[in-house]
Amino acid sequence: MAKTIWIVDGAYLYKSPLGHFDYLKLKAELEKLNDGPLFESYYLNSTMELQTDAQSQFHNWLKKAPPIGPKLRVQLYKLKDVYVQCPGCGKSFERQIQKGVDVGIATLILKLATQNKCDRLILSAGDGDFEDAIDYAKSELHKEVWICGFKNNISSDLQCYADRVIWMDDLWNSILKQD
Repeated sequence: MAKTIWIVDGAYLYKSPLGHFDYLKLKAELEKLNDGPLFESYYLNSTMELQTDAQSQFHNWLKKAPPIGPKLRVQLYKLKDVYVQCPGCGKSFERQIQKGVDVGIATLILKLATQNKCDRLILSAGDGDFEDAIDYAKSELHKEVWICGFKNNISSDLQCYADRVIWMDDLWNSILKQD
C-alpha cells in the first residue's frame, strides 16, 4: 500500500463553490480511494493575528483524531496588510491578504518528497503556482500525485501532472456538512 500524505490549501477549500463540506468525511472518502489510511495530513492557511473563537475552535477540531475530527497538522501563517488604491475614485484602503501559504505548501511538498516520507501526495489546491513543486516530485523523485478539488477551479497546469484528479463535486453528497 502506498504511503500517502494529504496537503490542504485551506483558503482554496474554504472558497468551495458548492457550499460547506466536512473535512472528516472528505478524509474518509480519500482513504477509501487510497485503499487505506493516510500516513499524514496537513492543513495550511493564513489567519488574523488574533483569531476569533470560531476560528480557534475550527483549527483545534481539525487537529483532533477520528471519529471526532480529521486529524490534520495545522500550519497557520499571518495575514499581510496591503494598501490598494481604487482606480475609479483614487481612494486608498487597507486589505489583508495571504502571505506565505503557497510557499509553505510548495516547501512541504518538496520536503516530504525529498525525505522520502511518502509514495503518494494528495494536494487539495487549485493554484498553478504549485506546478514546479509537483513536477519535481513526480519527474525527479518519482512520487505519485493526486489533485483533489473542484471542477471549475483546478488549474490545467496541475491537472496535466496529476496521476489522478479527484473531483470533490462528484463526492459532494458524501462530504456535505450536516449543520
